[in-house]
Amino acid sequence: MSHKLEYIWLDGYTPEPSLRSKTKIVGSQPGNLGECPDWSFDGSSTEQAEGSSSDCLLKPVKMVLDPKRNNASLVLCEVLNADGSAHASNGRGNFEDDPDLWLGFEQEYTIMEGGKPLGFPENGFPGPQGPYYCSVGIDNCVGRDIVEDHLDTCLEASLSITGINAEVMKGQWEYQLFAKGAKNACDDLWLSRFLLYRNAEQYGLSIELHPKPIKGDWNGSGMHTNFSTTEIREKGGEDFIKGICEKFKHRHEDHIAAYGSDNDQRLTGLHETQSIDQFSYAVSDRGASIRIPVGTVQDGWKGYLEDRRPASNADPYKVVGEILTTLRS
Repeated sequence: MSHKLEYIWLDGYTPEPSLRSKTKIVGSQPGNLGECPDWSFDGSSTEQAEGSSSDCLLKPVKMVLDPKRNNASLVLCEVLNADGSAHASNGRGNFEDDPDLWLGFEQEYTIMEGGKPLGFPENGFPGPQGPYYCSVGIDNCVGRDIVEDHLDTCLEASLSITGINAEVMKGQWEYQLFAKGAKNACDDLWLSRFLLYRNAEQYGLSIELHPKPIKGDWNGSGMHTNFSTTEIREKGGEDFIKGICEKFKHRHEDHIAAYGSDNDQRLTGLHETQSIDQFSYAVSDRGASIRIPVGTVQDGWKGYLEDRRPASNADPYKVVGEILTTLRS
């Protein structure tokens, strides 16, 4: 029986890449990633090549079943140049993987309708923030059917999604992913974003990852990144944990440069953020750049840390690349 392979890749648009995909029909379902045939695409249409030399190659790196299509799989790919080298836009190929790094992403996003967050009136704004976070009931909670659909789709695709919740602004939601291994976690996040966008199509709605989709007294959207290594999980110690935070302090500007565009609109020192030009770390402080969870302290300063600076639109490959660079410094 014929099988559909949806090849998915990141284009060359800046400051953040967009997702692209196209379908290849093959004779039968591949038994493993190595059986996915090579493919190429027109890089001149994705800001990744000139028209006079437009071929870019797709290298499959992860395959999962596609729950929304019969006899179909999703195939996440890296982009290579025609000679097989990593393309300049290939963030995944720009850092050395680390299976010891465990990552928990908190992906915030806003469901949009007609240029406004879902649930916002045609003119003006809804009531102020407060009742929308983790809410229930039609007065405060909107878009649950879309969110539940995305959750089920990710679970059926065996992605590492671990939870969902309504967020602080009306129409804003979050889902969480946890995975072991740097590139594995980032791969799952990109595939989950692909499914988020595609699922929204059938509702006639769009997904916004801008870190400050509505100006004013409204929370922005982030991609808080929780991380740990064996040393953080098992060795720990107050001096050790604070020493890691000091490493992050010294590379603050490098991290911010990789943590998503327009993040200055979100990192203002308000709405549970630290100012973009400052760095801080503290126990249980959601206004810090790095939050040390109280559970980590209670467990003998062992566990994990939360980097609260990444924006919702950040490329996880770039975020994790910076985290690894800092941890290795």
